[in-house]
Amino acid sequence: MAASGLATLFYSHSINPITGLSTLSSPARIRSSPRVFTGFHSLRRRGFRRFSHNVTADPFFSFSCNCFSAVSTTTLDYEFTDGGREVELRLRLRTGEILSPKDISVDADGTSLAVKEKRNGLLITLLETNQLFEKIMPSETIWYIDEDQLVVNMKKVDGDLKWPDIVESWESLTAGMMQLLKGASIYIVGDSTEINQKVSRELAVGLGYSPLDSKELLESFSKQTIDSWILAEGPESVAEAESSVLESLSSHVRTVVSTLGGKHGAAGRADKWRHLYSGFTVWVSQTEATDEESAKEEARRSKQEREIGYSNADVVVKLQGWDPTHAKSVAQASLSALKQLIISDKGLPGKKSLYIRLGCRGDWPNIKPPGWDPSSETGTPSQFT
Repeated sequence: MAASGLATLFYSHSINPITGLSTLSSPARIRSSPRVFTGFHSLRRRGFRRFSHNVTADPFFSFSCNCFSAVSTTTLDYEFTDGGREVELRLRLRTGEILSPKDISVDADGTSLAVKEKRNGLLITLLETNQLFEKIMPSETIWYIDEDQLVVNMKKVDGDLKWPDIVESWESLTAGMMQLLKGASIYIVGDSTEINQKVSRELAVGLGYSPLDSKELLESFSKQTIDSWILAEGPESVAEAESSVLESLSSHVRTVVSTLGGKHGAAGRADKWRHLYSGFTVWVSQTEATDEESAKEEARRSKQEREIGYSNADVVVKLQGWDPTHAKSVAQASLSALKQLIISDKGLPGKKSLYIRLGCRGDWPNIKPPGWDPSSETGTPSQFT
């Protein structure tokens, strides 16, 4: 049984996930001038436009999102600071003109923010995103004009979470996930060994984790390819050998492990998950679903029917087709899903650590007390936390 349900993300490579993100990931920094406030405004009593949320939760505790934020901006000049409970965004406004609060539009809603400035009767978008790094309290958002800068102050829902940047992007996720993972390893599972390898390598580079590949380790040990091993000894032998490799890796921290795909892979077998539970598992699965809701329902059915071992995974990323050049985008989707999962239960990394210290006995997620014998049907039934 997986820890907390299946966090699900749907990714279509027809969407370019990188477009717009680089604009905010490496901004031109501007120097703040002395504060001369020309207006102070709050969204508490304002009506504000509703954006479609990127992340929604259903009764099965399954997350779904569009994977990548739609970000548009006409300016590179901005400053961002995280002050603990609040974050502050400063945007450069046009200079040489007297600005009125009526010339500014600031709309916020959950994980969305739109900032616009009126020029010659037209509203020009300064910044618009439907995926802030995390959730804010829209009614607590205030803004004011400080000389040639617009200052937007937003209160975070989770004041303990440090925001590396204003939007969720590859750069902010790889920086921000370190505080959430707390050294826990990540395992990439799924039917395609190639996809698992490419996604895991991108994750390892981004997080600064050690990349480990069970296919390479097995071939190095056996001095033969996986295909020739299957022909000589059968898929059962390969799955058993990979299970032994996963056991040896289960005590490692700060690693991203790529597992074998197909029927010869250990991860596809429910009885081989004892050591996979030691880290966070991402099931990268190809799908024929054409929309987010269909992909989420497909993942929920897999979870309930439990026909394959992959359904034990902590999160699933559903792919509409596969393009090797988009491996980084799939890795980003994986981090986004893991972020939502851990934020929903910040005790998970510590629980993974405890599971390892007790010997990866297979009692995930209901960890039994020390001394419990996994081979005994009469082991202590109480849960240990």
